[in-house]
Amino acid sequence: MEEITDGVTNISISGDSQKKNRIQVSNTKKPLFFYVNLAKRYMQQHNEVELSALGMAISTVVSVAEILKNNGFAVEKKIMTSTVEIRDESRGRPISKAKIEIVLGKTEKFDELMAAAAEERAGDVEEQS
Repeated sequence: MEEITDGVTNISISGDSQKKNRIQVSNTKKPLFFYVNLAKRYMQQHNEVELSALGMAISTVVSVAEILKNNGFAVEKKIMTSTVEIRDESRGRPISKAKIEIVLGKTEKFDELMAAAAEERAGDVEEQS
């Protein structure tokens, strides 16, 4: 069993399919602000974030990007749309799905806004104590 764990831990994936600053949004029941806050963290670490989604999850990605832009955290760098073929196991034939990728970068006032939000949270914690 340890050999399997070591193999999984030491696995290396080639290509850019596993970008460190990519968030692949699914159509699960995760709250919208889960993705908003995750995108802010990624931008803190990498200065930009790539939001990616297929099919019905596209509206979530667009909403996340708009929230970040409207609140002054991010600017649009690139938007790409495409269609991907996915094999439907139940029907045994490929189906086409829409795909969107949005690259957002930090605004000049990103760090200032994040510091203000952290200060506000610290104030809330003190009030509760």
